[in-house]
Amino acid sequence: MPEIAAEAGVALKTVYVIFETKFGLLRAVWEARFGGEEEAVPVFERKWYSAVAAQHDPERKLRLFAAQSLRVKTGAGALLESIRNASFTDHQIAVLWDEIENKLLAVARAIVEQLNDDGALALGLTITNATDILWTLNHPTVWHLTVRARGWTPAQYERWLGDAFCAQLLGPPT
Repeated sequence: MPEIAAEAGVALKTVYVIFETKFGLLRAVWEARFGGEEEAVPVFERKWYSAVAAQHDPERKLRLFAAQSLRVKTGAGALLESIRNASFTDHQIAVLWDEIENKLLAVARAIVEQLNDDGALALGLTITNATDILWTLNHPTVWHLTVRARGWTPAQYERWLGDAFCAQLLGPPT
């Protein structure tokens, strides 16, 4: 916290008054990184989500979602990995990690339900299974493994992710 105060040019007490704990600071950083300009707007009301929800071409919908995934992971992927790692040893951070994963799961389920409503899910794929697949492919750990650990470019990740979404979730082309 002293380094943060020094970098911000404020007294250490100011940092503690605003954030109270390191956890409070981490949560604030996560919310600012994840939300960007729309930080205070609920996920299902954000512009990117509205664009995905409005898209009725299933492949285009999933590729828009892959592009959003890239934006989030590029802006907050390292932070997400830090939160995930810290969640193993800090109960408060574990709660934050659970919230993040649950939010990602809720978004995946909403997109899968849209695909299902449009009759686009692969034959035999349930909403629950499709949600699990989308959530897993979109998980921050997958981004970390491919981009950070294996050196994929952001463009490679986005293309692969969009291809994987389509291959796993959509029925055969008509």
